[in-house]
Amino acid sequence: MKDIHVLLLSYSSSNSLKQALASLNFIRNRIKDITVVEECNVSLRLSLPSINREIKYMKLIGEDLGVSLNEYVHNLPCEYVLFLYDQDYFNSNIKDTKLELYGNHYVMTYPYIIKGLVIQRPLLVKTSFLKQVNFFSKYQVPFKEAVLPSWLSRINKSNIIVVRGDFVSQIVKNTSKYIIQKLNFIEKYQYESESDGNSPSISVLLANYNMADYVGIAINSCLLQSNPPEKILIIDDGSTDNSYKELEKWKESPEVKLFEQDNKGKAKALNNLIPYIETEFVVELDADDWFDPDAFSTIKKHLKNLPDDVGVLYGNLRNWVQESPYIVKYKGVRKGKPITNKNELLSYLFPVGPRIYRTSALKDNNGFPIIKFEDGRMYEDVSILNDLLKNKRLLYEDFTVYNVRAHEFSITKKNHPNWSDFLNYLD
Repeated sequence: MKDIHVLLLSYSSSNSLKQALASLNFIRNRIKDITVVEECNVSLRLSLPSINREIKYMKLIGEDLGVSLNEYVHNLPCEYVLFLYDQDYFNSNIKDTKLELYGNHYVMTYPYIIKGLVIQRPLLVKTSFLKQVNFFSKYQVPFKEAVLPSWLSRINKSNIIVVRGDFVSQIVKNTSKYIIQKLNFIEKYQYESESDGNSPSISVLLANYNMADYVGIAINSCLLQSNPPEKILIIDDGSTDNSYKELEKWKESPEVKLFEQDNKGKAKALNNLIPYIETEFVVELDADDWFDPDAFSTIKKHLKNLPDDVGVLYGNLRNWVQESPYIVKYKGVRKGKPITNKNELLSYLFPVGPRIYRTSALKDNNGFPIIKFEDGRMYEDVSILNDLLKNKRLLYEDFTVYNVRAHEFSITKKNHPNWSDFLNYLD
């Protein structure tokens, strides 16, 4: 019975694709169709008569893997879709693997193991289920390698069957630091949901201005958590791109509260959100950054026994560079350091983050100060930390859950000519 449509994803060389196609002979009696999903600038057109199948080729829609898969599977008639990935191919052990899904099992996965990481990859999925549960687009996950793992993280574990056995091999495994960092991130999608009634409550503050390409990734990173925040408070600061249209996609989520204002700057935007904070702590998220999937579990562990005199908890920053509209590359972790006074704050070599505020300290300060310099539109992070240092401590802890994206519109205090002018207005 030919009931499987094979999708070959992200193959980057003709040799690896040829090996994958040849390995499908082990299950050729089940295969009805084969489609190679072609990535940007990669065209691998092969014909292997031994498979006795016409090989179809699919170009990505707008270089968006998630959107392309959603549209493509919508019209597939086969009962199952089988996924194989770059460098992967079947060995003869696949003949002993039962490629069937029964009852409430809709997804079959297998473990991909590299450098001590174990990543569950979708192998066989019921087509009817794929049509019901969409993949995220490139505007909702930080990189294309996260498209299938983030989809898998949304599925109830009772609907997944994990197949053991050595039936998938790889021509070569990419163990570059760049890839391993992405896989480290992806592995966290698999963490079990955590709930600790004794943990402090926490919300997210997010002010957006013209970050339509990135803000969905920021918001979704708050929702795809092993321990999600209680609320995500979002305000659009008079964007002139299609940001608000992107933001509206999330307004039905029960955790999200969405606001908008005319463009008045980030400090005033964040201040408009402060009256709606009902949690003990609140973390600020820039619209072009994102959290690790275990961020709030990690943060809450650090908050659990936080001394009362601490107004802000912060840690390390993981840095990425947007090299093209579709490629973000890892650039390393910037370790934080303790800040005990104003001079140490002003000499800090990069933004303090992630900034997790004690809500009472933020409210006692009447929110973010609106200083005369640029009407408070710049360096609001430094202004508020400078204020809080007068009555509270800033506490550094060694944890890394916050991802910073550098791109052509990024602004940092060290390369901006107005930094010295700003200092003249700081109390």
